[in-house]
Amino acid sequence: MDTRLTAQRKENDLNNDVSKQIEELAQMTVSQLREKYIEVFDEESRSNHKQFLFRRIAWRIQALAEGGLSERARRRAMEIANDADLRIRAPKTFFGQNTVIPPHLAVRTKASRSLDRRLPAPGTILRRHHKGREIIVRVLADGFEFEQRIYRSLSAIARELTGTKWNGFLFFNIQSTEPRNAK
Repeated sequence: MDTRLTAQRKENDLNNDVSKQIEELAQMTVSQLREKYIEVFDEESRSNHKQFLFRRIAWRIQALAEGGLSERARRRAMEIANDADLRIRAPKTFFGQNTVIPPHLAVRTKASRSLDRRLPAPGTILRRHHKGREIIVRVLADGFEFEQRIYRSLSAIARELTGTKWNGFLFFNIQSTEPRNAK
């Protein structure tokens, strides 16, 4: 009976400690949460989203305190992860500790960026009148030329001209060439 009470007290102390740590997380700033993330995960988070960081750290604190997933659950999760072709990037440890990528696996050419279907062919001249001024833009294979400067998007040109954010396609009145589905 005495060992049962001792075990229950330890569990209550553990739960109180976890609750206290989670309450402290709620008061932290994003930069403090990022530091705590490094502390509990041993790696830096790419996220600056406060709620995401809070939830991940709180989960990790609870998992460390209570033991996390069972070995059976971990194996099943790994089976599911191995079956899913969802990963966009290789894990950091995919090539081991040595970060040099073997030459036969290295990318040799840059992937071509497909052009937006709404854009006219490279070489096309776009014209628009804005506040008594004729705007002339030439479509390039990888950007746009306006007043002898190269821009990555029509929106950047529209923003420079108006001083406000604009959708470049709307500003230059470029209509979609794809037929809309009738509802």
